Amino acid sequence: MIKTGVFGYLKGKEILFVTIENAKGASVTILNLGATVHSICVPDKNGNIVDVCLGYDTVGEYLENGGYVGATIGRCANRIGASKFVLNGKEYAVDPNEGKNHLHGGAGGFDKKIWAVAIKGDKAVFSCSAPHMESGYPGNFECSVAFGLSDDGCLSLEYTASCDEDTVANLTNHAYFNLAGHGEGNVLNHILTLDSATYTATDDESIPTGELASACGTVLDFTKGKAMSEGIEDKSIAVYGGFDHNFCLDGEGMRHAAKVYCPESGISMDVETTLEGIQFY
Repeated sequence: MIKTGVFGYLKGKEILFVTIENAKGASVTILNLGATVHSICVPDKNGNIVDVCLGYDTVGEYLENGGYVGATIGRCANRIGASKFVLNGKEYAVDPNEGKNHLHGGAGGFDKKIWAVAIKGDKAVFSCSAPHMESGYPGNFECSVAFGLSDDGCLSLEYTASCDEDTVANLTNHAYFNLAGHGEGNVLNHILTLDSATYTATDDESIPTGELASACGTVLDFTKGKAMSEGIEDKSIAVYGGFDHNFCLDGEGMRHAAKVYCPESGISMDVETTLEGIQFY
């Protein structure tokens, strides 16, 4: 079942919500402001419905607070060092919005756009466009994200994009999860397992150095599963304020990347992706 409605207003324009509910009572709600995942409600071990995704109650809070909470990120997720890249022999300058660096598409990224919404069968499809040289990126860019929720509790996000010339694109979603429930404290007791022992090494500004480093035997080794609290205050990652690392995934096609489990609620989350990396933040 899919229902839509008005979440709020931004400069006189309606900000819509779309809620997809499955046959077991689980649901996901997405806003067309930033194609933002607002809530994910699933049953815990006692059958109580728990919202495991962080979100704000008003449009104003999404605009006033940082953190890209639940938003779709583009054109390029993560950082571009010195806000410059070279493509086809030409250097492009993109908007600096984190010191001298470019983060998550810049100050006018996709998280700030009001996306169009279409219901197609059992999925909600959000789409937006970015004109040539917006934020410094070449090409007229079109993208969409199709959200679906199956009866077995699989939340799917399918990204599609096209451009009329070569460009840089790296789309993702920036949801924050608490499997104990929204407002139930921190997640440091959650058990995380990552299907990767290699990560992208970065400098003190979180810009990749080009090295693929081994996590084996370090605080970044989650291959056997451990609480997120283990090592989060280690001096080796203090410059990042804790965990903020891209882990490299082997293989191709849709494959398992991570598992998170909350002992209190009994809720677990498995992550699968077709992509080459997964960011643990």
